[in-house]
Amino acid sequence: MRLRLVISVAAVLLAGSVLAHFWQARSGAVLPVVDGRRQAAGGPERLRAQVLETLPHDPKAFTQGLETADGMLYESTGLPGQSSLRAGPLGKAPAVRVELPAPLFGEGVTVVGRKLWQLTWRNGIAIERDARTLAEVRRVRYEGEGWGVCHQRDRGRLVTSDGSSRLAFRDPKTLTKTGEVAVTSHGRAVPRLNELECVGDTVYANVWPSHRIVRIDADTGRVTGEISVPPLLSEEEERHAHVLNGIAAVSGTDQFLLTGKWWPKMFRVVFVAG
Repeated sequence: MRLRLVISVAAVLLAGSVLAHFWQARSGAVLPVVDGRRQAAGGPERLRAQVLETLPHDPKAFTQGLETADGMLYESTGLPGQSSLRAGPLGKAPAVRVELPAPLFGEGVTVVGRKLWQLTWRNGIAIERDARTLAEVRRVRYEGEGWGVCHQRDRGRLVTSDGSSRLAFRDPKTLTKTGEVAVTSHGRAVPRLNELECVGDTVYANVWPSHRIVRIDADTGRVTGEISVPPLLSEEEERHAHVLNGIAAVSGTDQFLLTGKWWPKMFRVVFVAG
């Protein structure tokens, strides 16, 4: 009796395994891994920002874009009549600053060689500037809203956001749109993509208005990492500050700079498991 029971159980397990592999082959699904066996593909990696250093930041800066290049930190700020672009050595006060006349509302910024692009929100223009002096070179008509922008140098393209769940690819010389991708996590759209940072083929995006950053495979639009940012300001500082907005990779390291609108501080962080 015991032998028959063992044989019956083995038969059921074998049949289940065969059916499972047949279903996998037909559907292309990935089966679970338990104790070393295959498991369903998990969702995005869970990460958190770990602070390495606290730096000063202008509490009057309504930060819209943050970028580092060649040891320089660039920051674009918003609001009509208060918008600006600043640049200076990393870790020091800005050495150069230009103002945007009202009604221009400054948004994302990215460096492309000796030039840079600064977007505006709903003004329908992007401004090309000299990356050293910040002097305006020309203005280009820009369709839709401008939010975030970053440069994928190896791919020869810009990546831009407009507050939706889509990223657009653009020619870095003309800003002509060359393609786009829908950003999803667990198969669902991720809306309100804001400030962007390109690191290789990966794009990091602030999700407005939250303390959440998503890491995106720019080719597929799939979110590969969900990064939570713990409270970084004191209760008193929070009362005068707005949301997290500003992410810049520090070249040659795995570190990033984070700040926010009207934040009195900027933070050098790494993203760790958590």
